[in-house]
Amino acid sequence: MQRRTLLKLGATSIAVLIVAGGASTLLQPGLQQGKLTAAGRALFSSVASAILQGTLPAAATEKQLALAGMLQRIDAMVQAFPPHVQAELSQLLGLLTTGLGRRALTGLATDWPDASIGEVQEALQSMRMSRLALRQQSYHALHDIVGAAYFSDASTWSVLGYPGPVTI
Repeated sequence: MQRRTLLKLGATSIAVLIVAGGASTLLQPGLQQGKLTAAGRALFSSVASAILQGTLPAAATEKQLALAGMLQRIDAMVQAFPPHVQAELSQLLGLLTTGLGRRALTGLATDWPDASIGEVQEALQSMRMSRLALRQQSYHALHDIVGAAYFSDASTWSVLGYPGPVTI
């Protein structure tokens, strides 16, 4: 294959990915009325399980309750974001919840709810260490939202050894 043909193929592939990803986010947004969609909730549950491994409760029911509380706090956080930030987050989540977008941004072939914690951790690490700023920014957005939403609840502070705010 000639170099010129290879470059044309790469440029065409990128254009198709951008158009397909943009179209899919219009069809399947990550947020609706300022709240996570079902696909967005599944994404954040998987990402949180990977990021917070060892921090989440060990018992399955307690873990599910902790994740449900975190998802509620994410919804509250998102509603406090300005409209342009909500739109950008919705686009990111919409892209990450499609097969093509998930593979392109994370390298994760398995759908979020079906992926193992190890697979999600590997995908997140790949995003974090990527040379592409978009992948790094996507990682940091997911990481920061999960951390802020989970640790904003006082019941999670003891895991960190944080006794709470000092009374003045």
